[in-house]
Amino acid sequence: MNPAHWHLLLNHIPVIGTFLGVLLLLYGLARKSDEVKQASLGILVMAAVVAIPAFLTGEPAEEIAEHLPGVSHAVIERHEDIAKIALILMSLTGIIALVGLFLRQRAQWLVPMALVFGLISAGAMGYAANLGGQVRHTEIRSDGAAASTSAIEGQRKPEHKDDH
Repeated sequence: MNPAHWHLLLNHIPVIGTFLGVLLLLYGLARKSDEVKQASLGILVMAAVVAIPAFLTGEPAEEIAEHLPGVSHAVIERHEDIAKIALILMSLTGIIALVGLFLRQRAQWLVPMALVFGLISAGAMGYAANLGGQVRHTEIRSDGAAASTSAIEGQRKPEHKDDH
């Protein structure tokens, strides 16, 4: 597997993990379940840990992707900038969640703090993921790249096969 494959494989885990951890934490708070809250904090910690290699594989993946047709260097740079912010936010969320796991009952105030940081991190991770998707999926770009790609595709003559 090359670095781009590793990046694509790893980057989904912190995004989904953050959303799952936040949803589970909301459920745990609503149910007043310490077990569910602890499980959600564990998910947030794991999402934060996996966010590190997901980010670190981004630069080697860029080296591969930037030479592919239809890839915009500007889109990659935007993705990279937001990914840095998302990594910082997710790291803070992970640290808060980890401390919350260790202190348990002595620091119940960390649970709502983990929720707030988790929500912010989920937004940043989702935005970074959306920008990452735009690197190769021109159809989701709002800058008209999909339209220009379609125009180029439309200029190609379709292959006609004889049905006989």
